[in-house]
Amino acid sequence: MGRLKDLRKYVDAQLGEMEDADKRTSATVHLYGVSLAATMIAKKRGLDPEIASMAAMLHDLHAYKTGSYDDHAHKGADLAREILGQLSLTDDAETDLICSAIYHHDDKLVVDAPMDEVLKDADVIHHCMNDLSKAVKEKEQARFEALCEEFGMK
Repeated sequence: MGRLKDLRKYVDAQLGEMEDADKRTSATVHLYGVSLAATMIAKKRGLDPEIASMAAMLHDLHAYKTGSYDDHAHKGADLAREILGQLSLTDDAETDLICSAIYHHDDKLVVDAPMDEVLKDADVIHHCMNDLSKAVKEKEQARFEALCEEFGMK
């Protein structure tokens, strides 16, 4: 089994422990949606799509496991490092890339390292396009417009 598939199996098991079926479905849709978007963005930008997809699969897991978004990006990076170490799926450099992306993914108004930006952008794409009836959040507006331009979506 490939390492992304192994990670998804692990994440699926963690999400399966969520008692609320609606929240579990929402979590699954979000993590897989962001994962797909991250894969596409990374590939377009010449970055490692597998690492981007792995970061996306883990980026909100802490919030889903605890039910709290309080400092979820920073705490999520710590959880991701623990999971990746436990599963032995990545080397140290890959783990650092993934954890940095997760750590910074909530800072949508700041520009960070390229892989960090992939995760932020993938998260924004999913937030903005998963439910088109919702308005784009102010803190995501500029980033979403830049993504629409990058992908030729006027």
